[in-house]
Amino acid sequence: MTNSYHPVEQSKRTAIVDILRGWALLGVAIGNYSDFLFIGVPHKFNHSILSEILMTFNRYFFAAKSWTLLTLLFGYGFAILIDNVASKGKNPVTFFAWRMILLFVLAFINSSFWLGDILKDYAFLGLVMLLFYKCSAKTLAIISAVIVLTIPFVMAYVNGYKVEHPEIATNPEYLKLYHSGNWLDFFRFNLLASFYEQIIIPGYAITAHLVMFACMLFGFLLQKINFFNRLNELKKLLKRVLWISLATAVIIGVCFNLIIFYKQVAIFKVFHPLYWLVLSTMIFIATGISLLYNNGKLKTVFSYFSAGGKMTLTNYIAQNILAAFIFSGIGLGIGDAMPYWFYFSLAVFIFIVQLFISKWWLSRYNYGPIEWLWRSASYRKLFPFKKTETVVATEVKTI
Repeated sequence: MTNSYHPVEQSKRTAIVDILRGWALLGVAIGNYSDFLFIGVPHKFNHSILSEILMTFNRYFFAAKSWTLLTLLFGYGFAILIDNVASKGKNPVTFFAWRMILLFVLAFINSSFWLGDILKDYAFLGLVMLLFYKCSAKTLAIISAVIVLTIPFVMAYVNGYKVEHPEIATNPEYLKLYHSGNWLDFFRFNLLASFYEQIIIPGYAITAHLVMFACMLFGFLLQKINFFNRLNELKKLLKRVLWISLATAVIIGVCFNLIIFYKQVAIFKVFHPLYWLVLSTMIFIATGISLLYNNGKLKTVFSYFSAGGKMTLTNYIAQNILAAFIFSGIGLGIGDAMPYWFYFSLAVFIFIVQLFISKWWLSRYNYGPIEWLWRSASYRKLFPFKKTETVVATEVKTI
């Protein structure tokens, strides 16, 4: 690559996008840390009232809503990067393909520490997105809408297929690898679990990837219409979307629970609206945050979320590595021995600490450490890592 490539400068980033990334990162941390409760031999849980409340809160506000939001924002970032590279007269396909190969490397490292890695999915779908990078906003809207409308039928159909595979996360023989304290055994456990419990499972390999792809295309569409930079202009639209998405989520949620309560689950073999509930709730939450930001609310809180969002990759991988040392045999070995509220609270605590660290770090450095490595490797040149004294002084004056 030549030096004519330049990434988007930090000062030109859209704040609300980083704020939404920060919020989604909180949900990802809660979801991932909660999953450690289920890595072990299956046993009956006697959840306290506090745990039940937190589980319900996670189910309705974070579970699946966070990774779908992050995926949407990945598509938004994809579009910005494609435009940036193309504007320099360079081939965006070769550049982005190389960038996704590097993301696969990061995904492999992350998968060695955490069996629920999603970076590999982003890298794979990022390459598929290259087939659509010249699409118009109208075409992107049609494709993403068609995918979303067909997902309940696809999910119902795919759920009928079962793939025989070892239950890595609950099998005593494989769990010996997890608890052994040997690094190679631990890495082997996570990589095997990633393969058997994600990659070859039809529900994840097909349905979840379709949802991710629809979200990426929609994020691409939002960039095409410059959505996040027009929030003030689109305030009335945002309010309508807020109430429509809330009403949709409530209606689907009520119907979903009634079907389960009256044991009419046979309908799920034909039509399974779970992801409609997830996506409508995600849109409601993201729209609400956007309106709060646009109205000048929670400025201090959002400034910290923005800092965390600018270092999403670093914070995400750091969360997973830290969790490995807390829960597995290579560290404290807590495993699944604690109540649900512990995993939830620990995730929130670590996330808050990361926000403060991110805020401090970005006051001195241009990028998060992993963001800087990925950027430099993508553009094949070293970018200034540490901020100059002039830049730091200017930022201090504006605080």
